[in-house]
Amino acid sequence: MRRTRGATLVGFVAATAMLLAGCSSAASTPNSTSASSKPVAGGDLVVARPFDAISMNKTLVNDSPSLWITEQIMEPLFTSTDDGKSVKPLLASSYKVSADKLTYTINLRKGVKFSDGTPMTAKDVKFSIDEDTKTATTGWGYINAAIDQVAVVDDSTVQIKLKYAWAPILADLALFSNAIIPDNYQGKTAADFYAAPVGTGPFKWDTWQKGQYLKLAKNANYWQAGKPYLNSVTWTVVPDANTRKLQLQGGQIDIDQQPDWSSFASLKSTPGLKTYAFPSTQMDYMEFNQKIKPLDDVHVRRAISYAIDRPALVKAVLFGNGSPANSSLAPGVPFYDKTVAGYTFDLKKAKAELAKSSVPNGFTTTLLIKSGDANQGAVSQIVQSELAAIGITLTIRQLDPTSNKKARIASNFDMASATWTMDIPDPDEWMSYALNPGNSGSLASAMGYNNPAIAALNKQAQGEVDPAKRAADYSKIQTMQNNDAPILTLYYSPYAYASTDKVQAFAVTPLGNSNFLDVYKTK
Repeated sequence: MRRTRGATLVGFVAATAMLLAGCSSAASTPNSTSASSKPVAGGDLVVARPFDAISMNKTLVNDSPSLWITEQIMEPLFTSTDDGKSVKPLLASSYKVSADKLTYTINLRKGVKFSDGTPMTAKDVKFSIDEDTKTATTGWGYINAAIDQVAVVDDSTVQIKLKYAWAPILADLALFSNAIIPDNYQGKTAADFYAAPVGTGPFKWDTWQKGQYLKLAKNANYWQAGKPYLNSVTWTVVPDANTRKLQLQGGQIDIDQQPDWSSFASLKSTPGLKTYAFPSTQMDYMEFNQKIKPLDDVHVRRAISYAIDRPALVKAVLFGNGSPANSSLAPGVPFYDKTVAGYTFDLKKAKAELAKSSVPNGFTTTLLIKSGDANQGAVSQIVQSELAAIGITLTIRQLDPTSNKKARIASNFDMASATWTMDIPDPDEWMSYALNPGNSGSLASAMGYNNPAIAALNKQAQGEVDPAKRAADYSKIQTMQNNDAPILTLYYSPYAYASTDKVQAFAVTPLGNSNFLDVYKTK
């Protein structure tokens, strides 16, 4: 890729790449290798997954089932590299940075059209980023906190002026919420536009039968000639893991998203199928709703954290496909610190922390999980037993995946099982989204966690372009977070997928997104 930038930023990106730790599990080798030497055009791909999307509004949506679809329709100026370690231009062709690191001049890729055939211009770019910025307290706009102004230079050039130096700016511009859409929503309201969104991506809007399936069709106006190969991609909603497995084996679907680990080995040995364990930035954890008692008590949260045997969870639930979590950052995320001391199983310490709490004799609470999710089901039963050993009675509450997500966003839970995957190759997204106060569209607000010292240190890290100093800041943050125990970190794991051997070139980046641009099907 072509780019022009200052020497300091070159060093930052290079150092960031060096700081990245290896992921918890390498991708497994598919058990079938029938890939054609030449991609085949045509075909309709069906992906079964346990959850439906909630919304296509890229600036407000905060669930992966939705955003992974928006990324097929709408593209940002920059995108993650395949290894998830850096960013590269996408709708941008090149850029340069001013000496004071406050102005980014970005040249747009020529010949890009929206799926309706309308050319993309700098006015569309300005509108798209500005609209995202407006959602600072309701959605993802906080990611643009450093942006002072987006200016149109000419049809093919924009300038982004910053309020202050901002290390993650290019990564932030690669976030789905900054994807480019037509100026002024094509004269529609935002609600009407996102009911059938238009973008520059490889696929365009087709049909959404909520709770059943969502279908995208090939974008004939896509700027990469000859792509995508597929005629369409359809995501069906199948909450039960065993049903998805049977559908895959019966040829009713092409890809099973999120097969449970208990059936992974049998899928791998099934003729005509492939299995994948893609390296990830995924962390499984439990949220504490700190707006309610007694979970607002740090001693209660620490007691629960000490009561959990994480290596046993990895063995029993992931069948060894993962590693215990020591931090709220995953090993594939820049500035993850493997030396940070996480919580380890210690029943004596768990009881001691509970004795210091507002409920020394124990209490009753609930854990919200997704129905049909074998992993969460297994984890919940193990945790239920472990907490009973320190006098905590845990009731398991199940909701279908879509209702589950809505309940969590509304803070309608005591404890809740959750999974986080990074969307950009920078810790800023997670730190600002989940563990900083004041973002009403984020999980931090839904959990009620508020530590001003962490918020201040996080802001300092955002403006620090020296990677060594940034690493030191994030190391302190990870230690401080562990002390507060705002979430119950469990384990890191790869992304599990399975497909028929007719599916070729399917891949998932460590950031969790599947790019169906290069996928094709053989007969």
